[in-house]
Amino acid sequence: MILRHLLSILLLPFVVVIVVPYLLLGGTEAHLPLGGASLWTVARLGAGAVLCLGGLGLFVWSVGLFARAGRGTLAPWDPTKSLVAVGPYRYVRNPMISGVALMLMGEALFWSSTAVGLWAGCFLIINHVYFVLAEEPGLEWRFGDAYRVYKAHVPRWIPRARPWTGG
Repeated sequence: MILRHLLSILLLPFVVVIVVPYLLLGGTEAHLPLGGASLWTVARLGAGAVLCLGGLGLFVWSVGLFARAGRGTLAPWDPTKSLVAVGPYRYVRNPMISGVALMLMGEALFWSSTAVGLWAGCFLIINHVYFVLAEEPGLEWRFGDAYRVYKAHVPRWIPRARPWTGG
């Protein structure tokens, strides 16, 4: 089971969050300012790091729930066997994608990279199209009315203020 999760993480989010930004940044070692950094630079670096860490936490939490509650992985070829509607999934339908997007936005801010920022936007657009055209119809087919009720109460991208209780 752990190998299944590691493989799907290496093939999907790792490429999106590590490989593509590395290539967009020129594939070279990036250097942080070592002294005399402006207040703006320190704030930018700090905000970028917070977004990255928050996104990573949300991603790890979501993947863990896919394994425990859903008995599957994040990969479309090895999906969950049960509908996951606990933890962050009570607020938003796609917290895993939100976590990856937060990491990308954090990287864009941290490295002050327009290219990585544009990649974050492309990532969100690609996922939106994929979820609307493929993922959500597939979930409706697999989980039926349970998913339709969940979908009616929990937003796709912008979290609810209060957790959905399923009632």
